[in-house]
Amino acid sequence: MSLDYDAIEALCAGLPGVTVDVKWGADRVYSVAGKMFLCLADQDRDSQGFSFKVPAERFLELTDRRGIRPAPYAARFHWIALEGPGVLPAEELRALILGSYALVAAKLPKRLRLELQAVAN
Repeated sequence: MSLDYDAIEALCAGLPGVTVDVKWGADRVYSVAGKMFLCLADQDRDSQGFSFKVPAERFLELTDRRGIRPAPYAARFHWIALEGPGVLPAEELRALILGSYALVAAKLPKRLRLELQAVAN
């Protein structure tokens, strides 16, 4: 079983401090404190897919899998692009998305990290 786009959007929107805006004309970008952690194509989703940050040590492993490639313009920052949510099992995809949020949030200033933790609790 896989997550669908609505479930991905709900997961991202429910995380502490997340904002959503449209960039590059049609992409829905999920950010924490202004730092992107997931980009979801808004038009013609089935052919566009989505992208997010992954740990550096998993980047090559993940991009060797069918339906996953280095994200255009962001691969050097260890972003991957998935053809669609069905590429990965639901739990693995959920864990990777939450991991993307955590990777980005971990780079925020300590004050912001503490505020996010307070909101989460």
